[in-house]
Amino acid sequence: MQQQGKKITNRKKSSLSILAIAGVEQYQQKPGEEYMNDAQLLYFRRILAAWRNQLRDEVGRTVSNMRDEAANFPDPVDRAAQEEEFSLELRNLDRERKLIKKIEKTLKKVEEHAFGFCESCGIEIGIRRLEARPTADLCIDCKILAEIRDKQMLDNN
Repeated sequence: MQQQGKKITNRKKSSLSILAIAGVEQYQQKPGEEYMNDAQLLYFRRILAAWRNQLRDEVGRTVSNMRDEAANFPDPVDRAAQEEEFSLELRNLDRERKLIKKIEKTLKKVEEHAFGFCESCGIEIGIRRLEARPTADLCIDCKILAEIRDKQMLDNN
């Protein structure tokens, strides 16, 4: 879309975006700003806490819905469909709980000022990568190498 020689971009933010959940905009790093200073740590603490709270709310709603929907259907087909639904819900709950634990582990790293650095090689992970995946603990290069090793291990079995 063009308007009077200026390019206008209409980027609609997804309501599922981690940044949108936290109610923050993409971090604008200042020239010469130290990596993982107090402002950046506060920024990521806010993102992680909002994400964790959203997941906790979802877990609570899911458990509540499962209790409300628990019914004893006389028809075996209805009962099987309900059991399948519950199985999917339980799997999703388990994934959400694991993610909450990972977020809490990451929040602890933020509090200890050990956040934002690769656990394998020690270099900066980077603001943009952390905005996309706040629980990342490997830089992109180490992550790629780990995935290659995992794939080779699977291929050898």
